[in-house]
Amino acid sequence: MAIEVFNRYENKYLMDTEAFHRLYSSLMEYMEPDAYNKDDKFYSISNLYYDTEYHSLVRNSLSKPKYREKLRIRAYGVPAPDAKVYLELKKKVFGLVNKRRTAIRLQEAYEFVRTGQPPAYREGMNRQVIREIGYFLSRYELQPMTYLAYDRIAMFCKGNRDLRITFDTNIRTRRYDLSLECGDYGEQLLERGQWLMEVKAEKTIPVWLSKLLSAHQMYRTSFSKYGNEYKKSIRYAEPVKEQVFL
Repeated sequence: MAIEVFNRYENKYLMDTEAFHRLYSSLMEYMEPDAYNKDDKFYSISNLYYDTEYHSLVRNSLSKPKYREKLRIRAYGVPAPDAKVYLELKKKVFGLVNKRRTAIRLQEAYEFVRTGQPPAYREGMNRQVIREIGYFLSRYELQPMTYLAYDRIAMFCKGNRDLRITFDTNIRTRRYDLSLECGDYGEQLLERGQWLMEVKAEKTIPVWLSKLLSAHQMYRTSFSKYGNEYKKSIRYAEPVKEQVFL
């Protein structure tokens, strides 16, 4: 069964293709590719982010409070209308990322977010996560806001699955055709050839990785895909009409 509850720290780094290849080659001494990346193949991830009419969730996140949260539907590739997807509630508290998700059919996920009424329980769902998402939905009036997809290469540390590194490229977004089954097209969020690396660990990163990142002159950055998409698309143009975050 896929892991449904994550608690970890995430550090992010931006780089070009040349830097990616150098770093990836060095990491292979300590890490191994995800099962979906065998033979150097990418796998694609598509997300549908929800927000209030006036973008309360992303606005709050960009102000970098001690606590922030977001809701999305995630699929691997382009899902069929009845495919299994993941409904995810992601929170960040004092730098610690908490992600809770449950497997659910795509149409059930759409209806759950639209109505706030959870689907009938079925084996494979996580009851506790369904309840938490239901409570979250009772606090906000949400609507699909942004589609965001990317191609990913993921790695796990040999002998320590708690350390994971992902590389995302070809990040594409749109604010139209807001259904995951429509396809994974959109406008580029970053320049061609740029990569976003995320280092994900339950505790501090090992010394060997710290030395390797320093040797490759990798420096942490603050980068939210949804947050940067919002800044690029909206540019804070609309007036702030909603200020209360419950």
